[in-house]
Formats: sequence, structure tokens, C-alpha cells
Amino acid sequence: MAQWTSAVGAAQLARLLHSQQDRPAGPGTRRPPAYRALADGVRLLVLEGRVPVAARLPAERELALALSVSRTTVAAAYEALRAEGFLESRRGAGSWTAVPAGNPLPARGLEPLPPEALGSLIDLGTAALPAPEPWLTRAVQGALEELPPYARTHGDYPAGLPVLRAMIAERYTARGIPTMPEQIMVTTGAMGAIDAICHLFGGRGERIAVESPSYANILQLMREAGARLVPVAMAEGLTGWDLDRWRQVLREAAPRIAYVVADFHNPTGALADEDQRRRLVDAARSAGTVLVVDETMSELWLDEGVEMPRPVCGFDPAGSTVVTVGSASKAFWAGMRIGWVRAAPDVIRSLVAARAYADLGTPVLEQLAVNWLFGTGGWEQAVEVRRAQARQNRDDLLAAVRRALPSWEFEVPRGGLTLWVRAGGLSGSRLAEAGERVGVRVPSGPRFGVDGAFEGYVRLPFTVGGAVAEEAASRLAAAARLVEAGASGGGEAPRTFVA
Repeated sequence: MAQWTSAVGAAQLARLLHSQQDRPAGPGTRRPPAYRALADGVRLLVLEGRVPVAARLPAERELALALSVSRTTVAAAYEALRAEGFLESRRGAGSWTAVPAGNPLPARGLEPLPPEALGSLIDLGTAALPAPEPWLTRAVQGALEELPPYARTHGDYPAGLPVLRAMIAERYTARGIPTMPEQIMVTTGAMGAIDAICHLFGGRGERIAVESPSYANILQLMREAGARLVPVAMAEGLTGWDLDRWRQVLREAAPRIAYVVADFHNPTGALADEDQRRRLVDAARSAGTVLVVDETMSELWLDEGVEMPRPVCGFDPAGSTVVTVGSASKAFWAGMRIGWVRAAPDVIRSLVAARAYADLGTPVLEQLAVNWLFGTGGWEQAVEVRRAQARQNRDDLLAAVRRALPSWEFEVPRGGLTLWVRAGGLSGSRLAEAGERVGVRVPSGPRFGVDGAFEGYVRLPFTVGGAVAEEAASRLAAAARLVEAGASGGGEAPRTFVA
């Protein structure tokens, strides 16, 4: 019986390997043999989760043709990976990726560090802040007071608690978007919302257009649902979407769904203006594409004087094109797993009907806690505290990175929780690996792209400040020195594989 659970084609693996870019070797730096560079490249892809564990690799001859190298080079690389525990093989079953005994399985998304690791690593992987107090405690206490009537029911509310659906609808109406409770479904976080939308509209093999770069965990969710991702490059800097590219992709690829983050985009921090929103809705409507808009960052403006554009759904009054996703997780606390969908009533009914075969509903107590926050003004007070925290952390982190890593380039976003950084010509993948060795966890750029794009980038979240931000920047600088010295893999300096 085969031990592999998925497969990586020769062309796909070649694209991923070619995406790894490093600086040219400096004077006195010894370039390793081609087989060693190939083995190092595959190992790095496995450690980053970009090639999954237990994935069948191409046959030696196939990969050699795709890379334009000799079969001997591939055979030697596979043998080196087997010796190091990153590859297993069996006659008749092929070769598949593995991790050495005792190594943790690589994360394929941006999962938080386990609590036991927090003392040894500075976690820059997760863009989430601690809970705002005392509002979390007050919200839970308020929810407990409202719980008794619900405790006498079955507790299953597939569309969400009626009081919370009505409250969310009122909040959209107050923003100038008339909304009925029938247009709202409460979900288990924004991830739960987008997962439900993808299953409703985007079956296996369907095309989904995504910003490039885009939020790593959503990209992975869509890949695992069997979607065919179609990347659409963002405009330069923080100027939002490139509408010419969007119109071309929508016209030529005809994706069933397009997923976008209009407000303080994750990871770049870009804010799309009203004209871009109107034009993208028009283009999606003309193409028959469902536009899924992630609003989870919409309340996290950090600078004074930021004028927030009208919500994207405001340009789709009939609700035939735009499906909006919101959440308490970014603006309030990641542990508050409450999200919601705003869409046309018939879409909501379909989502609710499909939920019977998924999670049935969202926890009642957490829904009551969010409803308490919305109804008492506690939400606005807590989010204001969250903005102040993120603003201070952003300013501290920017100053620390500028001092420790002056060659790194970025544009400062006016809101959100993330900074998208060009890492001075270094490989983001190798920086991530070296960072683990020196005590800082940072996600590399390719996590946020399709087929290995953005190798020269890393994402830094606004989750640490003060002395911790200084130490994080210092450790990133140490990781950069390791990569520059060609020591990110330990022992012989591994270089990027170039066919």
C-alpha cells in the first residue's frame, strides 16, 4: 500500500524550486553541487509546508526533464533527502516527502505558536492581539445573564441567534447599506463563512480569482477545497487593485468566485478607494462572478483623518453580485470566533441549508457576548483600544526594523495589522527557516502567493511593541546575516537551486 496521500507534479515542483531566490554568492562563498542545491530546495519547501508531508514526488526522469538537469543530479538529491529523513521510498510505490523523527510537522497556514513555545520564540506569524479588557470579561458576564432563555431550547441556530442577526443588520443599515436580518448568517469566524461560501459557489475544480498576494490561510482553505486559484496582481504600493488586470481575468478566466480584501488588505495593508470598488463590482457583475469581500479589517484604521470608503456591498444594492464577510476576530479578539455573512436572502437560505451537513451552528454564548458588545457601546470602546495598541506597535516595529534592517523596503499602511516587507534581496523562505533558529517566527512571502510568488518578501504583524519589537528586529537581523552567509540550512551553505 502506498504511503503517500497527495502528489506534486514535475512542472509544479520545478516552478516552486525556481521561485526560491537568493542573493548571488559573495566572494569566498562556496557554491554547493547541483544535487545538494536541489535537495536543499526540496527540504525548504517541505519545512515551509509548501510541499506537504506524504506527497509523492515526480520520478527522477520526469523531474530531470522539467529542471533541464541530468537524472544523476536528481537521483543524488533524492538520496541525500532520504539520508536526512526528508524522503521515503519503496520500490513500486515511488518516493514521498517526510520529516525526520522528532521534527514537528510544518504548518501549512499561519497557526499560532503553542503556549509552551512562547517563551523561546517571538511569534510574528499570527496577526492577532491579546483580548481587550475589561470588555471581554464584561461581554461574557453580560452573555451569561442573557443565557437562561436560550438554555431552555435545543441551542441549534443554523442562521445565528435572531437578536444578533438583527443587530448586525442594523449596523449595516447605519452604514448606509439597508439590510434585513434575513440577509445575515452568523458563522464560526470569517474562515467558517468563507468555507461555506466556497462550498456553495465553488465546487472542486472551479476557478477562484484572488488578489496576489492574498491572505495565506484563505488561499490554503481554497486549495484544499479543490479550487483552481487565479492570481490577480495588486497595484503598486498601497493603491489597491489594478482594475485593468481584474477586468482581463474576469473576462478571460470567468471565475465562479473572486475573493478580495478591500479594507487594509492582508498582507499589504492597501485600502481600495470608492471608484475601484464601484468598478470591480461592475466588472464582476458583467462576468457573472460572485465577489466575496472580506471586511474583517474594516474598523482597524490607525491614522487620524482616514476616510473610509463606502462598503463594497453598497455598490450592489440588489445583492446579486457581492457577498460580504465580517468577523469579531480581528477587530476584537481572535478567540471570539464569531463571523457573519451578508448576502441576498436566497443566498443566505442556501448557506443555512448546507450548514446541516457542516457544523450546525455557532456557539450561543459567544453570539450573546458579541450582541452585548454591539448593544452597549462596548464594541466601539474596545475597538478604539485595539486601534491604539496596533498603532503603537506599528510605530515601534517600523522604527526597530528601520534601525536593524535599513535595506528592507516597505510602505506604511494607514490601518490593518500587517506590514508587507521586501527583504533586501533575501529569500523569505530562508529567512523564515533561519528565524526559527535564532528565536523569531516570521511567515515568508510565498505563503501569500500562488505557485511560489513573493519569495523576496516577509509579512510582519503589528502584534509586538516596545522592547519586544526591538528584540524581534534584532533577531530578524541575525537571521538575515545567516542567510547572507549561506548558513540557513546548517553545515554546508545551501544555495538556491538554479537549473
